[in-house]
Amino acid sequence: MAQRHLDPTDPLAGPAPTGDTLAGYLRAQATEFLRALRLHRETGSGANGSEGSVEAARALRRSARRISAGLHTFQPLLDTDWCEGMRPELAWVSGTLAMEHAYTARLERLLSALHRLSGSDRAAGTHADAAAGARGDLAAGARADAAAGSRADVAAGSRAAGAAPVPTRAAPRDAGLRTPPPPAQERSNLTVGAAKAGALLDRQLTLARTRAHSTALQALGSSRFHAIADKVAVLASEVPLNSSAATTDLRPLATAAKDRLADAVTALPLVTAGHPYNAAALIHGLSPDTVPHPQDAPWHQVRLLLRLHRYAREAVSGPKGNAVVDLRLLSAGQALNRHRDASEAAAAAAQAARTPRIAPATAYALGVLHADQRHEVEAARFAFQQAWQKEEEAAEAVSTR
Repeated sequence: MAQRHLDPTDPLAGPAPTGDTLAGYLRAQATEFLRALRLHRETGSGANGSEGSVEAARALRRSARRISAGLHTFQPLLDTDWCEGMRPELAWVSGTLAMEHAYTARLERLLSALHRLSGSDRAAGTHADAAAGARGDLAAGARADAAAGSRADVAAGSRAAGAAPVPTRAAPRDAGLRTPPPPAQERSNLTVGAAKAGALLDRQLTLARTRAHSTALQALGSSRFHAIADKVAVLASEVPLNSSAATTDLRPLATAAKDRLADAVTALPLVTAGHPYNAAALIHGLSPDTVPHPQDAPWHQVRLLLRLHRYAREAVSGPKGNAVVDLRLLSAGQALNRHRDASEAAAAAAQAARTPRIAPATAYALGVLHADQRHEVEAARFAFQQAWQKEEEAAEAVSTR
């Protein structure tokens, strides 16, 4: 009969860690939080923030997430009222500071995808010119000029296709059906549409990023955040453990976090995700409903549970960070991060496509971009399925040794 042996690389093996280990871990994360806060104040915070302040904000998010995860996983060993009051506040800090970075990364992802889909280096220059022109039009308030430019583009496209110059209102739709444009013209239309789509996304996401930056600055200067910082400062010296923490093993609670992750993964459609292409992912893609994609929520939940599992392993290993990095979990987490990024980018493309009175070429380019990002979502699910399959195979190998 197969006998189970503990994996020497597993932090859940070895001497039993107790509440003292958890206290050391939480104190270390609280110290990191305070250090990052001091760095953020020293580097300053201008309109866009310096590189040092951006890195300090990331460090604040990392430590806040780890403290919150530790309070969630090991709450039975801590003061219940203190945990219930602290966890939502830490989630607010982490979420508020993450929005600016999320909008910046989303814009870079979408513009890179547009350049790739347009298929030429010329598209990048065309997009840059269109984006600059769009921002200038927005500052000048020349909405009527933009509409006139769209009509001029239609007339220019008709002349490029060999049609006689006619007034833009007289351009018949039937003529387009009878005489399809050549492939070069299709490429040109896609390039122009991608440039205008990029300009639209640049306006929308840059505005959202600026607002997120202002919100983060207001949050860091608020009395609410100062109250959180005071509690974290107390946590750096005194952890509110209960009377049973000194003799309680941390490993069962960490194992429970791992089991919750396994149950959530079991509920995922991994058989479907095992195929590189899943056309069902596009069924609800262009729905007028603006709620998140119905297929994405379980995957986002698995991503959060995987993070809790990773942080529980860190806490069990102690404050010195002696936990062995599990490359399988790391690969699975990276795949889920790509899934989150592609899903939110697809939602941003769909939201931009709902902008009133945009040109057909712009709407077409945004539709292609949306489909591309939904395919990226499927690719990320496939990558997670492959990484998780290796994780299960490794677990079976350990259990049968």
